[in-house]
Amino acid sequence: MNERYLDESWRQSMRVKLDFNNMMSDQLGNRGIYKRELESMQSLMDAAVVSMRAKRPIMRWRELPYNQDEIVKSIIADAASIREQFDDFVVLGIGGSALGPTAVQQALNHLHYNDLSHEKRNGPRLFVEDNIDPERMAALLDVIDIEKTCFNVISKSGGTSETMSQLLIISSLLHEKLGTDISTHLIATTDESKGNLIKIAKAENLKTYFIPEGVGGRFSELCPVGLLAAAVCGIDIRELLAGAAFMDAICDSQRDVWKNPAYMLATLQVASMKRGCNISVMMPYADSLRYMADWYAQLWAESLGKKTDWDGNVVNAGQTPVKSLGVTDQHSQVQLYTEGPFDKVLTFLAVDKYRCETMISDGYFDVPDVSFLCGHTQNELIAAELRATEYAVSKSGHLNHIIMMPEVNAFTVGQLLFLFEMATAFAGELLNINAFDQPGVEEGKKATYALLGKQGYDEKRAELAAIPEKNEKFII
Repeated sequence: MNERYLDESWRQSMRVKLDFNNMMSDQLGNRGIYKRELESMQSLMDAAVVSMRAKRPIMRWRELPYNQDEIVKSIIADAASIREQFDDFVVLGIGGSALGPTAVQQALNHLHYNDLSHEKRNGPRLFVEDNIDPERMAALLDVIDIEKTCFNVISKSGGTSETMSQLLIISSLLHEKLGTDISTHLIATTDESKGNLIKIAKAENLKTYFIPEGVGGRFSELCPVGLLAAAVCGIDIRELLAGAAFMDAICDSQRDVWKNPAYMLATLQVASMKRGCNISVMMPYADSLRYMADWYAQLWAESLGKKTDWDGNVVNAGQTPVKSLGVTDQHSQVQLYTEGPFDKVLTFLAVDKYRCETMISDGYFDVPDVSFLCGHTQNELIAAELRATEYAVSKSGHLNHIIMMPEVNAFTVGQLLFLFEMATAFAGELLNINAFDQPGVEEGKKATYALLGKQGYDEKRAELAAIPEKNEKFII
């Protein structure tokens, strides 16, 4: 196995960096953030730095790059066996159990991975079933052979209705095909001791991976939740974790926010919120990173969208994440970003070196508006498009910054994941909110349980029954 991540010079050459020039008044004039605005937050920043250090023991996701050696060995061994035995690997999960595996798979494998021949993939196709649209499950069953498929059901509590509905369907089909023992085709990832799924896993004698205590779903990609699917599809999970550890070392060792990429990223976003920029647009300029925007959306929205702060004050904090894709959305969204309201911050994800170079062929020399492209590469074109969009957005006075990746590989993706996780946690400290709970999500879950007749939710059922009837004149 390639262990290039052990070479310090290579590691430094792969460092992910934050360029926030276009957030500052030096570049944007009055529309930019003045250094004095950030200096006025200095005591808040200093307190947040101290708090991040003090709370590290309870932010258990921060230890994932360091404390999983034996688990990683087990995952790699199981992944090799799964690649040999199965044509397909299906993740049953939702939220953090699905968004992370999808983002990492898209980032690090062939962009048409599932469409490759088995020989070229050297492993099973990956399907991540992250919704309960009834047509979706039916469609999946049309394209897989259940006897040649390994399923990984992921739920920390085993109380996630969506995931449990998937499990009920799949386990029933497996029992029909295989008889009483379905353990060869089903793996559970859940809490080690609590919840419904661990009970089911023990009853079915399933191979089980555990989600560490204190690691919430949206912070779980770097534990077995995400590592198993990645390893099954041939991704170097050791390099992924090494990248996360590299970013953690950068951020944890640097108390000066001006030199700390995660802390500065968070500080600039919070300063922007104070100015009324309540929308955070994530715009990767690489198809490989397109689902990083989806993963980021959950991380940022669910962590920071809170009604009250730690002191019980109603603050209705948060910033709405929006996903975009360069250059695709230059032809749909960028008009809004350059001439629309000043309520957004754009985060461009830039890649210096793509995994291939595609020449633009010669031709149509009698059409100058086309032939000017001849002799260039699509690599040059996408780089120019990013530079041009950055220029247009900045010229119009809209806040933006760039996260620069030397290339997309397991090491840099590990850095990127950890950078955003650290920034999210630091933003939570600056906003004085709990970035690790999700009471709004729980309210919806309780209402669902009540509507479907789950025991113990009589009060919530009564509450729902008391909702005023909808007025027919408002339905047209």
